[in-house]
Amino acid sequence: MAGLTVGVMLVPQGIAYAYLAGMPPIYGLYAGLVPLFLYALLGSSRQLSIGPVAISALLVLAGVSRLAEPGSPEYISLVITTGLLIGIVQFILSILRMGFLVNFISHPVIAGFTSAAAIIIVISQLKDFLGIFVPHFSHPFETLYYIFEHITQTNGLTVLICISSIIAIFTFKKINRKIPGPLIVVVISIFLSWFFEFKLYDVSIIEKVPEGLPIFVMPQLDLTTIQKLIPTVLMVTVIGVVESIGIAKTLEAKHKDYVVNPNQELLALGISKIGGSFFQALPTSGSFTRSAVNNDAGAKTTVASLITASLITLTLLFLTPLFYYLPKATLAAIVLLAVVNLFDYKEALHLWKTDRSDLLMMGITFIATLLFGIAEGVFIGVLLSVGYILYRSTKPAVKIIGNVEGTTYYRDQDRFDVSYPTNDMLIVRFDSQLYFGNAAFFKEAILEHIDEYESKVRYLFLDAKSIYDIDSSGLHALESLYTTLQERDIQLYIAGAIGRFRDMVIKSGLREKIGNEHLFLYLHDAVETHLERCKRNEFIKN
Repeated sequence: MAGLTVGVMLVPQGIAYAYLAGMPPIYGLYAGLVPLFLYALLGSSRQLSIGPVAISALLVLAGVSRLAEPGSPEYISLVITTGLLIGIVQFILSILRMGFLVNFISHPVIAGFTSAAAIIIVISQLKDFLGIFVPHFSHPFETLYYIFEHITQTNGLTVLICISSIIAIFTFKKINRKIPGPLIVVVISIFLSWFFEFKLYDVSIIEKVPEGLPIFVMPQLDLTTIQKLIPTVLMVTVIGVVESIGIAKTLEAKHKDYVVNPNQELLALGISKIGGSFFQALPTSGSFTRSAVNNDAGAKTTVASLITASLITLTLLFLTPLFYYLPKATLAAIVLLAVVNLFDYKEALHLWKTDRSDLLMMGITFIATLLFGIAEGVFIGVLLSVGYILYRSTKPAVKIIGNVEGTTYYRDQDRFDVSYPTNDMLIVRFDSQLYFGNAAFFKEAILEHIDEYESKVRYLFLDAKSIYDIDSSGLHALESLYTTLQERDIQLYIAGAIGRFRDMVIKSGLREKIGNEHLFLYLHDAVETHLERCKRNEFIKN
């Protein structure tokens, strides 16, 4: 039942997303055949439904349309080759076990990009919503400007068809999510288009759709073509992998009876695209909408995808001639409703309350995608994500901590009511690994904290339990800090050293310099031992 339910969704969506990608509709149906069979055999997610999706279709259009006219034989060939190259890249990533790379793109960046993509998709569908012929432009605002200039050419019947289709699909969804609203609307619109001869009233229809299964065709592969397609391939790979694995992980969390393996997912997604390209399939990705329906309909294994692919096979063999009278306005309605959820305003409101820096990243990605284009928006978003990671790692938190009275715990003085046994001691916690990227900052930040106390500090306690790693540059910074403290007549204590940090302190000989009596497993023991020594020294002095 899950496979059949997803199948009746995939038929109209496949046709609609093929148009969105600038391809003839049949290639959207081809995408629901071989790729689904291959993913069903190799995928680690039991509910993920792959196939043509709006974001991937838009990315392909944005990239390949710079090289050829959408819909032309050259364009079709380039899109198929793009699918093959994306599959090869994903396959290589899986072999190298590099599924972790998807973690380098933050959720706010993805939310900003997809929200902008939703607006771009809406603008791209206005021509079919209004029934106006619009040439292909590189930027959405050019399209919008052209439409405003030619708004008087709007076809009223086309607008009526699109609005009626949107209302009907939305109504079916409200009544019951399991009702195949898009398919029902497609059938009704085909019948009305045939009966009332919409074509005579200048309503654009699909017209001829080839029937039969796809034949084996070798994608165009030459060095020049590959070089031209690399930017698009990388762009679609990054977004497609993040989207697909993100959906798979979400579904995994709901079931908790299996584990999604990112590297296995990369392999399955890659092989499905490679296999699909030899049978003229539009590049595929994980669909959130169809995956949710697949899950809600009771899919327990990837057998559901096999049944979906079987239904697409029957459609290709017997039903494609029926799509001749399908109005493009109906396809526009399907796309418009599908991308509504891509505009993630809720995430923006959430970030406004919780993390303004993440909101800034989301906003920059959103604006960059709208102003400069899809490819540039993705590139800027990736740079933002990586840049933010680097910034956070080079300037980690360096906190002054104190004792929570009546306990053995030490916490951040900005968040807890803490006390200090004596005025001449300072306890500092460094919340990161210590490596070349933050080594200079480590020393500078600690000395700044010492200077804030106007030379009152005589003992510095370094809580090292969060320093899980250190390299040679970090070790030099630690040694330099120790030397500077000695020159200022400040004694260094290190507590809680773990793992490689502890090993490097010992191997480098720094333990002997600092003195083994100044190294402790626990911070509280270090403070208590120091206080005992101070009392003993005071007693001896007296």
